[in-house]
Amino acid sequence: MSSALTARPSTATGNAPGTAASTTAPGAEAAAGAPRGLLAVVLTATFMTALDFFVVNVAVPSVQADLGAGPAAVQWVIAGFSLALAAGLVTAGRLGDRYGRRRVFGLGLALFTLASAGCGLAPTAAALVGARVVQGLAAALMGPQVLAILRTAFSGAAQARAFARYGLTMGVGAVFGQLIGGLLIRADLFGLGWRSCFLINLPIGLAALALVRRCLPESRAPQRPGLDPVGVLLVTTALTALVLPLIQGPAQGWPLWTWLCLGGAVALLAGFVAHQHRTRTRASAPGSATAPDSGSATDSGSGSGPAAPLVDTRLFRTRAFGAGLLAQLAFWLGQASFFLVLALYLQLGRGLDALGAGLVFTAIGLGYLLTSNATHRVAARLGGARTIAVGGLLMAVGLGLLALAVYGAPGGSVWWLTPGLFVDGLGMGLVIAPVTSVVLAGVEPQLVGSAAGVLATVQQVGGALGIALIGLLYYGGGDPAAAFGRSVTALAALELVLVGLVRLLPRKG
Repeated sequence: MSSALTARPSTATGNAPGTAASTTAPGAEAAAGAPRGLLAVVLTATFMTALDFFVVNVAVPSVQADLGAGPAAVQWVIAGFSLALAAGLVTAGRLGDRYGRRRVFGLGLALFTLASAGCGLAPTAAALVGARVVQGLAAALMGPQVLAILRTAFSGAAQARAFARYGLTMGVGAVFGQLIGGLLIRADLFGLGWRSCFLINLPIGLAALALVRRCLPESRAPQRPGLDPVGVLLVTTALTALVLPLIQGPAQGWPLWTWLCLGGAVALLAGFVAHQHRTRTRASAPGSATAPDSGSATDSGSGSGPAAPLVDTRLFRTRAFGAGLLAQLAFWLGQASFFLVLALYLQLGRGLDALGAGLVFTAIGLGYLLTSNATHRVAARLGGARTIAVGGLLMAVGLGLLALAVYGAPGGSVWWLTPGLFVDGLGMGLVIAPVTSVVLAGVEPQLVGSAAGVLATVQQVGGALGIALIGLLYYGGGDPAAAFGRSVTALAALELVLVGLVRLLPRKG
Protein backbone atom coordinates (compact mmCIF):
# COMPACT_ATOMS: atom_id res chain seq x y z
CA MET A 1 0.00 0.00 0.00
CA SER A 2 8.38 -2.08 5.89
CA SER A 3 7.76 -4.78 3.59
CA ALA A 4 6.36 -5.34 0.24
CA LEU A 5 4.38 -8.25 -1.07
CA THR A 6 7.16 -10.81 -1.38
CA ALA A 7 7.88 -14.40 -2.22
CA ARG A 8 7.31 -15.11 1.45
CA PRO A 9 4.44 -12.77 2.40
CA SER A 10 3.95 -14.53 5.70
CA THR A 11 7.07 -12.79 7.01
CA ALA A 12 5.52 -9.39 6.44
CA THR A 13 2.24 -9.63 8.22
CA GLY A 14 3.41 -7.56 11.16
CA ASN A 15 1.92 -9.90 13.77
CA ALA A 16 3.96 -10.78 16.76
CA PRO A 17 3.61 -14.37 17.91
CA GLY A 18 0.30 -14.81 19.61
CA THR A 19 -1.02 -11.41 18.55
CA ALA A 20 -3.35 -12.48 15.79
CA ALA A 21 -5.65 -14.28 18.15
CA SER A 22 -6.49 -11.02 19.83
CA THR A 23 -7.55 -9.30 16.61
CA THR A 24 -9.31 -11.96 14.61
CA ALA A 25 -11.68 -14.78 15.15
CA PRO A 26 -9.93 -18.03 16.13
CA GLY A 27 -8.26 -19.58 13.13
CA ALA A 28 -9.09 -16.70 10.83
CA GLU A 29 -5.48 -15.66 10.48
CA ALA A 30 -4.64 -18.88 8.68
CA ALA A 31 -5.63 -19.43 5.10
CA ALA A 32 -7.36 -22.68 5.93
CA GLY A 33 -9.22 -21.10 8.84
CA ALA A 34 -10.81 -18.21 6.95
CA PRO A 35 -14.53 -18.95 6.53
CA ARG A 36 -15.67 -19.95 3.08
CA GLY A 37 -17.46 -17.13 1.35
CA LEU A 38 -15.55 -14.35 3.14
CA LEU A 39 -13.96 -13.07 -0.07
CA ALA A 40 -17.22 -13.32 -1.98
CA VAL A 41 -19.02 -11.13 0.54
CA VAL A 42 -16.42 -8.36 0.96
CA LEU A 43 -15.56 -8.26 -2.74
CA THR A 44 -19.23 -8.01 -3.68
CA ALA A 45 -19.41 -4.83 -1.59
CA THR A 46 -16.18 -3.58 -3.16
CA PHE A 47 -17.55 -4.16 -6.66
CA MET A 48 -20.83 -2.37 -5.93
CA THR A 49 -18.95 0.65 -4.57
CA ALA A 50 -16.57 0.86 -7.55
CA LEU A 51 -19.40 0.33 -10.02
CA ASP A 52 -21.61 3.04 -8.53
CA PHE A 53 -18.71 5.48 -8.46
CA PHE A 54 -18.34 5.24 -12.25
CA VAL A 55 -21.69 4.06 -13.62
CA VAL A 56 -23.42 7.33 -12.75
CA ASN A 57 -21.46 9.10 -15.53
CA VAL A 58 -23.36 7.01 -18.08
CA ALA A 59 -26.71 7.70 -16.44
CA VAL A 60 -26.38 11.50 -16.34
CA PRO A 61 -28.04 12.30 -19.71
CA SER A 62 -31.03 10.09 -18.90
CA VAL A 63 -31.31 11.58 -15.40
CA GLN A 64 -31.39 15.06 -16.87
CA ALA A 65 -34.16 14.13 -19.29
CA ASP A 66 -36.26 12.13 -16.81
CA LEU A 67 -36.01 14.33 -13.70
CA GLY A 68 -35.48 17.68 -15.36
CA ALA A 69 -32.23 18.08 -13.46
CA GLY A 70 -30.18 21.20 -14.09
CA PRO A 71 -26.38 21.30 -14.40
CA ALA A 72 -25.86 21.99 -10.67
CA ALA A 73 -28.08 19.08 -9.61
CA VAL A 74 -26.38 16.70 -12.02
CA GLN A 75 -22.97 17.76 -10.74
CA TRP A 76 -24.06 17.02 -7.17
CA VAL A 77 -25.35 13.58 -8.15
CA ILE A 78 -21.69 12.79 -8.83
CA ALA A 79 -20.05 15.06 -6.25
CA GLY A 80 -22.30 14.14 -3.32
CA PHE A 81 -21.17 10.51 -3.41
CA SER A 82 -17.47 11.38 -3.73
CA LEU A 83 -17.52 14.02 -1.01
CA ALA A 84 -19.32 11.86 1.55
CA LEU A 85 -17.05 8.92 0.79
CA ALA A 86 -13.81 10.87 1.16
CA ALA A 87 -14.90 12.71 4.32
CA GLY A 88 -16.02 9.58 6.18
CA LEU A 89 -13.24 7.06 5.60
CA VAL A 90 -10.86 7.88 8.45
CA THR A 91 -13.66 7.94 11.03
CA ALA A 92 -15.10 4.71 9.62
CA GLY A 93 -11.76 2.98 10.17
CA ARG A 94 -11.92 3.88 13.86
CA LEU A 95 -15.55 2.74 14.15
CA GLY A 96 -14.48 -0.69 12.92
CA ASP A 97 -11.61 -0.78 15.43
CA ARG A 98 -13.99 0.05 18.27
CA TYR A 99 -17.28 -1.68 17.48
CA GLY A 100 -16.10 -4.56 15.30
CA ARG A 101 -15.28 -4.60 11.60
CA ARG A 102 -17.93 -7.14 10.69
CA ARG A 103 -20.59 -5.12 12.49
CA VAL A 104 -19.64 -1.83 10.82
CA PHE A 105 -19.23 -3.51 7.43
CA GLY A 106 -22.70 -5.04 7.74
CA LEU A 107 -24.18 -1.67 8.70
CA GLY A 108 -22.51 -0.04 5.71
CA LEU A 109 -23.71 -2.76 3.33
CA ALA A 110 -27.30 -2.49 4.58
CA LEU A 111 -27.22 1.29 4.30
CA PHE A 112 -25.69 1.14 0.81
CA THR A 113 -28.38 -1.26 -0.37
CA LEU A 114 -31.11 0.93 1.09
CA ALA A 115 -29.60 4.07 -0.45
CA SER A 116 -29.38 2.32 -3.82
CA ALA A 117 -33.13 1.74 -3.63
CA GLY A 118 -33.52 5.44 -2.80
CA CYS A 119 -31.48 6.36 -5.89
CA GLY A 120 -33.41 4.05 -8.17
CA LEU A 121 -36.80 5.25 -6.92
CA ALA A 122 -35.92 8.94 -6.56
CA PRO A 123 -38.86 11.12 -7.75
CA THR A 124 -36.81 14.31 -7.98
CA ALA A 125 -33.22 15.37 -8.59
CA ALA A 126 -32.96 16.59 -4.98
CA ALA A 127 -34.00 13.16 -3.69
CA LEU A 128 -31.42 11.52 -5.95
CA VAL A 129 -28.66 13.79 -4.62
CA GLY A 130 -29.65 12.98 -1.03
CA ALA A 131 -29.62 9.24 -1.71
CA ARG A 132 -26.21 9.53 -3.38
CA VAL A 133 -24.79 11.27 -0.30
CA VAL A 134 -26.09 8.41 1.87
CA GLN A 135 -24.55 5.95 -0.60
CA GLY A 136 -21.19 7.69 -0.18
CA LEU A 137 -21.40 7.53 3.61
CA ALA A 138 -22.29 3.84 3.43
CA ALA A 139 -19.37 3.16 1.09
CA ALA A 140 -17.10 4.95 3.58
CA LEU A 141 -18.30 2.60 6.34
CA MET A 142 -17.46 -0.46 4.23
CA GLY A 143 -14.15 0.55 2.61
CA PRO A 144 -11.72 0.45 5.56
CA GLN A 145 -13.40 -2.66 6.97
CA VAL A 146 -12.78 -4.57 3.74
CA LEU A 147 -9.06 -3.78 3.83
CA ALA A 148 -8.79 -4.53 7.55
CA ILE A 149 -10.69 -7.83 7.20
CA LEU A 150 -8.43 -8.97 4.36
CA ARG A 151 -5.37 -7.99 6.37
CA THR A 152 -6.45 -9.82 9.54
CA ALA A 153 -8.33 -12.84 8.17
CA PHE A 154 -5.57 -14.03 5.81
CA SER A 155 -1.83 -14.46 6.04
CA GLY A 156 1.01 -15.63 3.86
CA ALA A 157 0.27 -16.59 0.27
CA ALA A 158 -3.48 -16.55 0.98
CA GLN A 159 -3.23 -12.86 1.93
CA ALA A 160 -1.40 -12.12 -1.32
CA ARG A 161 -4.14 -13.87 -3.31
CA ALA A 162 -6.86 -12.05 -1.37
CA PHE A 163 -5.38 -8.63 -2.14
CA ALA A 164 -4.91 -9.65 -5.78
CA ARG A 165 -8.62 -10.44 -6.00
CA TYR A 166 -9.44 -7.19 -4.24
CA GLY A 167 -7.45 -5.32 -6.89
CA LEU A 168 -9.12 -7.31 -9.65
CA THR A 169 -12.57 -6.45 -8.28
CA MET A 170 -11.82 -2.73 -7.99
CA GLY A 171 -10.45 -2.61 -11.50
CA VAL A 172 -13.31 -4.56 -13.05
CA GLY A 173 -15.85 -2.26 -11.40
CA ALA A 174 -13.99 0.84 -12.60
CA VAL A 175 -13.05 -0.31 -16.10
CA PHE A 176 -16.32 -2.01 -16.98
CA GLY A 177 -18.61 0.38 -15.07
CA GLN A 178 -19.33 2.46 -18.13
CA LEU A 179 -20.00 -0.61 -20.29
CA ILE A 180 -22.28 -2.18 -17.68
CA GLY A 181 -24.19 1.07 -17.29
CA GLY A 182 -24.56 1.43 -21.05
CA LEU A 183 -25.86 -2.12 -21.37
CA LEU A 184 -28.38 -1.66 -18.53
CA ILE A 185 -29.72 1.57 -19.98
CA ARG A 186 -29.87 0.12 -23.50
CA ALA A 187 -31.69 -3.00 -22.22
CA ASP A 188 -34.24 -0.79 -20.41
CA LEU A 189 -35.20 -3.62 -18.05
CA PHE A 190 -38.89 -3.37 -17.07
CA GLY A 191 -38.87 0.15 -18.49
CA LEU A 192 -36.58 1.32 -15.67
CA GLY A 193 -33.99 3.02 -17.89
CA TRP A 194 -31.23 4.69 -15.84
CA ARG A 195 -32.84 3.56 -12.58
CA SER A 196 -31.69 -0.02 -13.20
CA CYS A 197 -28.08 1.16 -12.72
CA PHE A 198 -28.93 1.60 -9.02
CA LEU A 199 -31.69 -0.95 -8.47
CA ILE A 200 -29.42 -3.77 -9.65
CA ASN A 201 -27.70 -3.38 -6.25
CA LEU A 202 -30.79 -4.55 -4.34
CA PRO A 203 -30.69 -8.31 -5.03
CA ILE A 204 -26.89 -8.32 -4.89
CA GLY A 205 -26.72 -6.37 -1.63
CA LEU A 206 -29.44 -8.41 0.06
CA ALA A 207 -27.72 -11.67 -0.90
CA ALA A 208 -24.41 -10.44 0.52
CA LEU A 209 -26.11 -9.21 3.70
CA ALA A 210 -27.58 -12.66 4.31
CA LEU A 211 -24.05 -14.10 4.39
CA VAL A 212 -22.28 -11.48 6.54
CA ARG A 213 -22.71 -13.16 9.92
CA ARG A 214 -21.96 -16.64 8.57
CA CYS A 215 -18.92 -15.77 6.45
CA LEU A 216 -17.14 -12.88 8.18
CA PRO A 217 -15.17 -13.31 11.41
CA GLU A 218 -15.48 -10.44 13.86
CA SER A 219 -12.34 -8.46 14.62
CA ARG A 220 -11.51 -5.20 16.35
CA ALA A 221 -8.50 -3.40 17.82
CA PRO A 222 -7.22 -5.14 20.98
CA GLN A 223 -7.89 -2.16 23.30
CA ARG A 224 -11.15 -0.92 21.72
CA PRO A 225 -10.05 2.73 21.52
CA GLY A 226 -12.31 5.73 22.08
CA LEU A 227 -13.64 7.79 19.18
CA ASP A 228 -11.79 11.12 19.71
CA PRO A 229 -14.68 13.49 18.84
CA VAL A 230 -12.35 16.47 18.32
CA GLY A 231 -10.32 14.44 15.83
CA VAL A 232 -13.49 13.32 14.04
CA LEU A 233 -14.65 16.95 13.68
CA LEU A 234 -11.26 18.18 12.49
CA VAL A 235 -10.63 15.47 9.91
CA THR A 236 -14.19 15.50 8.53
CA THR A 237 -14.18 19.29 8.16
CA ALA A 238 -10.66 19.29 6.70
CA LEU A 239 -11.42 16.62 4.10
CA THR A 240 -14.68 18.31 3.14
CA ALA A 241 -12.84 21.62 2.71
CA LEU A 242 -10.20 19.85 0.60
CA VAL A 243 -12.35 17.68 -1.65
CA LEU A 244 -15.31 20.03 -2.22
CA PRO A 245 -13.34 22.70 -4.13
CA LEU A 246 -11.48 20.01 -6.08
CA ILE A 247 -14.83 18.68 -7.28
CA GLN A 248 -16.61 21.98 -7.85
CA GLY A 249 -13.69 24.24 -8.77
CA PRO A 250 -13.04 23.13 -12.37
CA ALA A 251 -16.70 23.47 -13.39
CA GLN A 252 -17.11 26.88 -11.70
CA GLY A 253 -13.86 28.41 -12.89
CA TRP A 254 -12.15 28.32 -9.49
CA PRO A 255 -13.97 31.20 -7.75
CA LEU A 256 -12.58 32.77 -4.56
CA TRP A 257 -14.42 30.41 -2.21
CA THR A 258 -12.58 27.39 -3.64
CA TRP A 259 -9.19 28.89 -2.79
CA LEU A 260 -10.37 29.89 0.66
CA CYS A 261 -11.56 26.32 1.23
CA LEU A 262 -8.23 24.88 0.11
CA GLY A 263 -6.34 27.25 2.41
CA GLY A 264 -8.66 26.35 5.27
CA ALA A 265 -8.17 22.65 4.54
CA VAL A 266 -4.39 23.00 4.92
CA ALA A 267 -4.84 24.76 8.29
CA LEU A 268 -7.38 22.20 9.49
CA LEU A 269 -5.18 19.26 8.44
CA ALA A 270 -2.23 20.81 10.28
CA GLY A 271 -4.44 21.18 13.35
CA PHE A 272 -5.59 17.58 12.99
CA VAL A 273 -2.02 16.27 12.82
CA ALA A 274 -1.04 18.29 15.91
CA HIS A 275 -4.11 17.04 17.79
CA GLN A 276 -3.37 13.43 16.82
CA HIS A 277 0.20 13.76 18.07
CA ARG A 278 -0.95 15.21 21.41
CA THR A 279 -3.61 12.51 21.79
CA ARG A 280 -1.06 9.80 21.01
CA THR A 281 1.36 11.27 23.58
CA ARG A 282 -1.32 11.36 26.31
CA ALA A 283 -2.51 7.84 25.49
CA SER A 284 1.00 6.39 25.78
CA ALA A 285 2.02 8.32 28.91
CA PRO A 286 2.86 6.20 32.00
CA GLY A 287 -0.28 5.46 33.99
CA SER A 288 -2.59 5.99 31.00
CA ALA A 289 -5.22 3.32 30.45
CA THR A 290 -3.80 2.73 27.00
CA ALA A 291 -0.14 2.85 27.95
CA PRO A 292 1.71 -0.36 27.12
CA ASP A 293 2.32 -1.27 30.78
CA SER A 294 -1.00 -0.16 32.24
CA GLY A 295 -2.73 -3.47 31.71
CA SER A 296 -6.14 -1.91 32.18
CA ALA A 297 -7.45 -2.63 28.70
CA THR A 298 -8.13 -6.18 27.72
CA ASP A 299 -7.23 -7.82 24.43
CA SER A 300 -10.73 -9.09 24.07
CA GLY A 301 -11.97 -5.64 23.18
CA SER A 302 -14.72 -5.90 25.75
CA GLY A 303 -13.55 -2.76 27.54
CA SER A 304 -13.73 0.79 26.23
CA GLY A 305 -10.49 2.73 26.26
CA PRO A 306 -10.13 6.51 26.42
CA ALA A 307 -9.90 8.65 23.31
CA ALA A 308 -7.07 7.47 21.08
CA PRO A 309 -5.87 9.15 17.88
CA LEU A 310 -7.92 8.44 14.76
CA VAL A 311 -4.67 8.29 12.82
CA ASP A 312 -1.91 6.92 15.00
CA THR A 313 1.25 8.86 14.17
CA ARG A 314 3.31 5.72 14.79
CA LEU A 315 2.18 4.54 11.37
CA PHE A 316 4.42 7.08 9.68
CA ARG A 317 7.52 5.82 11.41
CA THR A 318 7.39 2.85 9.05
CA ARG A 319 9.12 3.50 5.75
CA ALA A 320 6.76 1.22 3.84
CA PHE A 321 3.69 3.09 5.05
CA GLY A 322 4.86 6.62 4.26
CA ALA A 323 6.43 5.74 0.92
CA GLY A 324 3.54 3.45 0.06
CA LEU A 325 1.03 6.27 0.62
CA LEU A 326 3.01 8.49 -1.76
CA ALA A 327 2.91 5.71 -4.35
CA GLN A 328 -0.84 5.33 -3.76
CA LEU A 329 -1.33 9.06 -4.24
CA ALA A 330 0.64 9.10 -7.51
CA PHE A 331 -1.27 6.10 -8.86
CA TRP A 332 -4.76 7.36 -8.00
CA LEU A 333 -3.97 10.87 -9.24
CA GLY A 334 -3.93 9.28 -12.67
CA GLN A 335 -6.70 6.70 -12.55
CA ALA A 336 -9.97 8.62 -12.16
CA SER A 337 -8.69 11.48 -14.33
CA PHE A 338 -7.70 9.09 -17.12
CA PHE A 339 -11.12 7.44 -17.18
CA LEU A 340 -12.73 10.89 -17.26
CA VAL A 341 -10.70 12.34 -20.15
CA LEU A 342 -10.97 9.10 -22.12
CA ALA A 343 -14.76 9.10 -21.76
CA LEU A 344 -14.92 12.79 -22.75
CA TYR A 345 -12.71 12.24 -25.79
CA LEU A 346 -14.62 9.19 -27.00
CA GLN A 347 -18.05 10.76 -26.58
CA LEU A 348 -17.40 14.43 -27.37
CA GLY A 349 -14.39 14.08 -29.64
CA ARG A 350 -15.33 10.92 -31.50
CA GLY A 351 -19.12 11.07 -31.21
CA LEU A 352 -19.61 7.67 -29.59
CA ASP A 353 -22.58 6.99 -27.34
CA ALA A 354 -22.14 5.60 -23.81
CA LEU A 355 -22.31 1.98 -24.97
CA GLY A 356 -19.86 2.55 -27.82
CA ALA A 357 -17.42 4.26 -25.46
CA GLY A 358 -17.86 1.42 -22.99
CA LEU A 359 -16.89 -1.08 -25.68
CA VAL A 360 -13.63 0.80 -26.26
CA PHE A 361 -12.98 0.63 -22.51
CA THR A 362 -12.96 -3.17 -22.77
CA ALA A 363 -9.46 -2.96 -24.27
CA ILE A 364 -8.22 -1.73 -20.88
CA GLY A 365 -10.27 -4.41 -19.17
CA LEU A 366 -8.79 -7.24 -21.20
CA GLY A 367 -5.25 -6.18 -20.34
CA TYR A 368 -6.23 -5.71 -16.72
CA LEU A 369 -7.80 -9.15 -16.44
CA LEU A 370 -4.71 -10.80 -17.91
CA THR A 371 -2.32 -9.43 -15.29
CA SER A 372 -4.44 -8.86 -12.20
CA ASN A 373 -5.24 -12.56 -11.82
CA ALA A 374 -1.53 -13.34 -11.84
CA THR A 375 -0.30 -10.39 -9.78
CA HIS A 376 0.30 -12.39 -6.60
CA ARG A 377 2.47 -14.85 -8.53
CA VAL A 378 4.45 -12.07 -10.21
CA ALA A 379 4.92 -10.34 -6.85
CA ALA A 380 6.04 -13.61 -5.26
CA ARG A 381 8.82 -13.79 -7.86
CA LEU A 382 9.80 -10.14 -8.28
CA GLY A 383 8.68 -8.67 -4.97
CA GLY A 384 5.93 -6.11 -4.48
CA ALA A 385 8.05 -3.02 -5.17
CA ARG A 386 9.44 -4.32 -8.45
CA THR A 387 5.99 -5.46 -9.55
CA ILE A 388 4.66 -1.93 -9.00
CA ALA A 389 7.60 -0.53 -10.98
CA VAL A 390 6.97 -2.87 -13.91
CA GLY A 391 3.28 -1.98 -13.85
CA GLY A 392 4.03 1.76 -13.78
CA LEU A 393 6.39 1.41 -16.75
CA LEU A 394 3.76 -0.51 -18.73
CA MET A 395 1.18 2.17 -17.98
CA ALA A 396 3.57 4.89 -19.13
CA VAL A 397 4.21 2.97 -22.37
CA GLY A 398 0.48 2.44 -22.94
CA LEU A 399 -0.30 6.12 -22.38
CA GLY A 400 2.56 7.05 -24.70
CA LEU A 401 1.06 4.83 -27.40
CA LEU A 402 -2.26 6.61 -26.92
CA ALA A 403 -0.58 9.99 -27.40
CA LEU A 404 1.11 8.73 -30.58
CA ALA A 405 -2.20 7.40 -31.91
CA VAL A 406 -3.95 10.71 -31.26
CA TYR A 407 -1.21 12.98 -32.59
CA GLY A 408 -0.19 10.69 -35.45
CA ALA A 409 -3.66 9.96 -36.82
CA PRO A 410 -6.14 12.38 -35.22
CA GLY A 411 -8.87 11.44 -37.67
CA GLY A 412 -8.12 7.72 -37.83
CA SER A 413 -10.21 4.86 -36.56
CA VAL A 414 -10.95 4.89 -32.86
CA TRP A 415 -9.64 1.33 -32.72
CA TRP A 416 -6.10 2.66 -33.18
CA LEU A 417 -6.39 3.51 -29.50
CA THR A 418 -6.77 -0.12 -28.44
CA PRO A 419 -3.06 -1.15 -28.36
CA GLY A 420 -2.27 1.67 -25.95
CA LEU A 421 -5.36 0.97 -23.86
CA PHE A 422 -4.50 -2.73 -23.69
CA VAL A 423 -0.92 -2.07 -22.52
CA ASP A 424 -2.20 0.48 -19.97
CA GLY A 425 -4.58 -2.19 -18.63
CA LEU A 426 -1.70 -4.65 -18.31
CA GLY A 427 0.14 -2.15 -16.14
CA MET A 428 -2.91 -1.34 -14.01
CA GLY A 429 -3.32 -5.01 -13.19
CA LEU A 430 0.22 -5.14 -11.81
CA VAL A 431 -0.14 -2.05 -9.61
CA ILE A 432 -3.49 -1.96 -7.80
CA ALA A 433 -3.12 -4.98 -5.51
CA PRO A 434 0.60 -4.66 -4.63
CA VAL A 435 0.40 -0.92 -3.97
CA THR A 436 -2.38 -1.67 -1.45
CA SER A 437 -0.73 -4.65 0.23
CA VAL A 438 2.63 -2.87 0.54
CA VAL A 439 1.01 -0.19 2.72
CA LEU A 440 -0.81 -2.64 4.98
CA ALA A 441 1.60 -5.59 5.14
CA GLY A 442 3.79 -4.34 7.99
CA VAL A 443 1.10 -2.55 10.00
CA GLU A 444 0.67 -3.74 13.58
CA PRO A 445 -2.70 -5.42 14.27
CA GLN A 446 -3.96 -2.68 16.60
CA LEU A 447 -3.32 -0.05 13.89
CA VAL A 448 -4.91 -1.86 10.94
CA GLY A 449 -8.21 0.04 11.05
CA SER A 450 -6.47 3.42 11.27
CA ALA A 451 -4.14 2.50 8.42
CA ALA A 452 -6.99 1.25 6.23
CA GLY A 453 -8.91 4.51 6.75
CA VAL A 454 -5.88 6.60 5.77
CA LEU A 455 -5.20 4.40 2.75
CA ALA A 456 -8.75 4.63 1.43
CA THR A 457 -8.78 8.39 2.03
CA VAL A 458 -5.59 8.85 0.00
CA GLN A 459 -7.23 6.95 -2.86
CA GLN A 460 -10.26 9.26 -2.86
CA VAL A 461 -8.34 12.50 -2.40
CA GLY A 462 -5.87 11.45 -5.08
CA GLY A 463 -8.70 10.78 -7.50
CA ALA A 464 -10.35 14.16 -6.83
CA LEU A 465 -7.03 16.02 -7.11
CA GLY A 466 -6.14 14.21 -10.34
CA ILE A 467 -9.47 15.08 -11.95
CA ALA A 468 -8.98 18.74 -11.02
CA LEU A 469 -5.39 18.94 -12.32
CA ILE A 470 -5.79 16.87 -15.49
CA GLY A 471 -9.11 18.61 -16.11
CA LEU A 472 -7.20 21.90 -16.34
CA LEU A 473 -5.04 20.38 -19.08
CA TYR A 474 -7.97 18.87 -20.94
CA TYR A 475 -9.97 22.09 -20.94
CA GLY A 476 -6.91 24.22 -21.64
CA GLY A 477 -7.87 24.87 -25.25
CA GLY A 478 -7.68 23.21 -28.65
CA ASP A 479 -9.74 20.44 -30.23
CA PRO A 480 -10.62 17.26 -28.31
CA ALA A 481 -7.75 15.31 -29.87
CA ALA A 482 -5.17 17.88 -28.76
CA ALA A 483 -6.74 18.07 -25.30
CA PHE A 484 -6.65 14.30 -24.91
CA GLY A 485 -3.08 14.12 -26.21
CA ARG A 486 -1.90 16.69 -23.64
CA SER A 487 -3.68 14.84 -20.87
CA VAL A 488 -2.29 11.37 -21.59
CA THR A 489 1.23 12.78 -22.03
CA ALA A 490 1.02 14.29 -18.54
CA LEU A 491 -0.40 11.05 -17.18
CA ALA A 492 2.46 9.07 -18.71
CA ALA A 493 4.90 11.36 -16.88
CA LEU A 494 2.94 10.77 -13.66
CA GLU A 495 3.39 7.01 -14.04
CA LEU A 496 7.14 7.58 -14.29
CA VAL A 497 6.90 9.48 -11.00
CA LEU A 498 5.22 6.38 -9.53
CA VAL A 499 8.14 4.26 -10.75
CA GLY A 500 10.56 6.67 -9.06
CA LEU A 501 8.62 6.54 -5.79
CA VAL A 502 8.95 2.76 -5.74
CA ARG A 503 12.65 3.28 -5.01
CA LEU A 504 11.63 4.67 -1.61
CA LEU A 505 10.00 1.40 -0.66
CA PRO A 506 12.07 -1.12 1.30
CA ARG A 507 14.28 -3.14 -1.01
CA LYS A 508 13.24 -6.32 0.79
CA GLY A 509 10.73 -7.93 -1.57
